[in-house]
Amino acid sequence: MPSQTQPDAIADLLKRARTIAVVGLSNSPLRPSHGVAAYMQTQGYRIIPVNPNIRGSLGEKSYASLLEVPEKIDIVNIFRRPEFVEEVVDQAIQLKVPAIWMQEQVVHERAAKKARLAGIFVVMDRCILQDHRARFG
Repeated sequence: MPSQTQPDAIADLLKRARTIAVVGLSNSPLRPSHGVAAYMQTQGYRIIPVNPNIRGSLGEKSYASLLEVPEKIDIVNIFRRPEFVEEVVDQAIQLKVPAIWMQEQVVHERAAKKARLAGIFVVMDRCILQDHRARFG
């Protein structure tokens, strides 16, 4: 009898996605956001920095907010403290982004619920690098 494998929604998301807007991306190689985004970039993803305090990171122009990004975003990856998450989620809903990924220690239940009600796939309190590496080596 064939084994029943659970569908892996995170693996499916990471296979489908091409463009990741990283909110709170730093241009300092010492910051976790920089290391995670650099790894995802080496895995073939287009990284779009979203941070009003920098001009760019990882060779890409930075935007002050999600609403300024001129192209389609597949995943919004949030590296901000929880008190800043809801505004980011509201912008993602406005843009009809298919997925929101809150990095480790970024937890905002109300914003996550709001995003899910808008039909957005939400991952919370997980590292996209670790999840990618665990699935795709």
